[in-house]
Amino acid sequence: MKASELRDLTNGELQAKLDEAYEELLNLRFNQSIGQLKNTNRIKEVKRDIARIKTILRERQLAMEMK
Repeated sequence: MKASELRDLTNGELQAKLDEAYEELLNLRFNQSIGQLKNTNRIKEVKRDIARIKTILRERQLAMEMK
């Protein structure tokens, strides 16, 4: 997911996306450990999505503190 798409979401929606991403990462790691994961690159994509979401949430938090 692109950062521009994420910036359009509210904090609650971002938190929900973050929870979904963590759950997906858990499932991907589980599937990899039992040898059923075919697209190993998806783990990297999900990690980057998590980082993007956390960055946007932190930027918003800092912006609120500056006001």
